[in-house]
Amino acid sequence: MNTTVRTGPMPDQSVAELLTEVRGYAEPDPPALSLPPQMFTSPEVYELERERIFQRSWIMVAHTDQLVAAGDYVALSIAGEPVAITRGEDGRLHGMSPVCRHRAMPLVEPGEGTVKDFTCSYHLWRYNLDGSLRAATYMRDNPDFEPATCRLPGFAVREWHGLIFVNLDAEARSFEPDLAIVDTEMTNYRLDDMVQVNHWTEEWGCNWKVAVENGYENYHAIGLHPETVRPLMTGGIDMTVHLDSPWVARLLSAAGTPFETPNLPLTEAERSIMYSYRMFPCGAVATFGESIAWISIIPLSLDRTQVRGGTLVPRQALEHVSREVMRKEVESITSVINAEDQAGMEAVQRTLHSRFIERGHLSTKEPGVLAFYRQLALALTSEV
Repeated sequence: MNTTVRTGPMPDQSVAELLTEVRGYAEPDPPALSLPPQMFTSPEVYELERERIFQRSWIMVAHTDQLVAAGDYVALSIAGEPVAITRGEDGRLHGMSPVCRHRAMPLVEPGEGTVKDFTCSYHLWRYNLDGSLRAATYMRDNPDFEPATCRLPGFAVREWHGLIFVNLDAEARSFEPDLAIVDTEMTNYRLDDMVQVNHWTEEWGCNWKVAVENGYENYHAIGLHPETVRPLMTGGIDMTVHLDSPWVARLLSAAGTPFETPNLPLTEAERSIMYSYRMFPCGAVATFGESIAWISIIPLSLDRTQVRGGTLVPRQALEHVSREVMRKEVESITSVINAEDQAGMEAVQRTLHSRFIERGHLSTKEPGVLAFYRQLALALTSEV
């Protein structure tokens, strides 16, 4: 490997110099070091990530239970780009830019709900649920305006076993081939028949990579989650990592399960192992016995990150317990764990501008972190 590795405090580096450092993670023998600190604080790096990662990657944003009926929508920002996903009158999912084509007024604020159409509050232009223009007030006298060609720019949307993904590249290739082995391994979990009992949207004050790399290792459970996650790690904090494609990592850990119910035909291994499927750049699906957690860590800006997620359980699990009771039970766990992670990640972000910060040596308990760094290196150093 020819990449030069620096381990001491470093002066500000150019993006080209940082990419030279990062490129080493794509080598067969990558450095067991954390990323250069500027990778988390450089505006230039963030702009490159927006261009090479978030404008062309599949981002998990919701579960189909949030988009059941015509008019249901989920709106969010992906690295500064407003996005809306709707269930159309045709029953299909549609992804679009929720920004009026007239004078750039947002048609909907981030969040979710149900609408008949998208009406601009500025000049009352109206758009159908598929993004086509329904009405443009006082525009008939403008001979240059062509209503038939005016519509909201579209994004690619796909549903995978109830999980909703969007790609800002409307012509993006399908991601299903990359998830073929995940599809096979999750057969017994019957994802298509699971229901979402809770979901959350939080804003954390950290760079998106600070939060993502945290999810690629169990090492932090001994520090951030001693009373919540650590007791579940019955086999210790070791994990096995498989990189089956450049964009999908399978992380396997021996773990206990917080929900024990006999609803699914799980094998003994499936009941005793936590399967965590990480979909670059920021999505994850993790098994906890018969419950499934999905999470997506999406940048809002250089140092602000939105964390979206939900918990899925077998439909049969709600036959004797109300959804509200199940929701409260699940949230009593997830809200505490999320708060522990948020406090830790925001504390890390506060130190990243210190002139004494340097690249840290990684533990053998962190093979998943190097898997993430490899994915990041491949994405950032490819211009295609």
